[in-house]
Amino acid sequence: MKTPHHHGNLREALIVAGMELLQEGGTSGLTLRKCAARAGVSHAAPAHHFKSLDGLLSAIAARGYEQFAKTMMAERDKSPDGARDQLLAICQGYLDFAEKNEALFDLIFNSVEITFDDPDLDNASTLAYQILAQACAPFVKKDQDPRYVETKVWSLVHGFACLSRQARGGGGGHPACGIAFADVFDSLSF
Repeated sequence: MKTPHHHGNLREALIVAGMELLQEGGTSGLTLRKCAARAGVSHAAPAHHFKSLDGLLSAIAARGYEQFAKTMMAERDKSPDGARDQLLAICQGYLDFAEKNEALFDLIFNSVEITFDDPDLDNASTLAYQILAQACAPFVKKDQDPRYVETKVWSLVHGFACLSRQARGGGGGHPACGIAFADVFDSLSF
């Protein structure tokens, strides 16, 4: 049986197929061969766009960072204008993305397969970080390295995202069950 020829944007079709497979089974369920099958092309077709599975994963991660950035910006845009409210909203977007996109969140933050020498991935991850950095900027003291405030906030929200995930799967006995991020955030001092 002849494999159907793909008449659209094959690179895009492979990225979409990869994102679907990632959501269904994590990185362990994602292969170039499965992506090709999902996209309706021959198993050799991905080689025209990606040198390896790592290349496809990097392209998927770039798309993930774009979605991540949009989620944070959407929450920020719905928030009151005060600096603390804006920062809390960015953090809420971060947490929403982590909860609704677990496999993608794992890929962009925990995968050793993605390579940041990919320009699309580097640009997308830089944009996501800049959203956090801009929201932290009002809290940076004179002559302070802004990375200290950025790292404090990033550590808090990322750690909370990971703990919340464990709490959701822990049957109610996890220490983080019932804790709202806003309450933890309010304890931050700058």
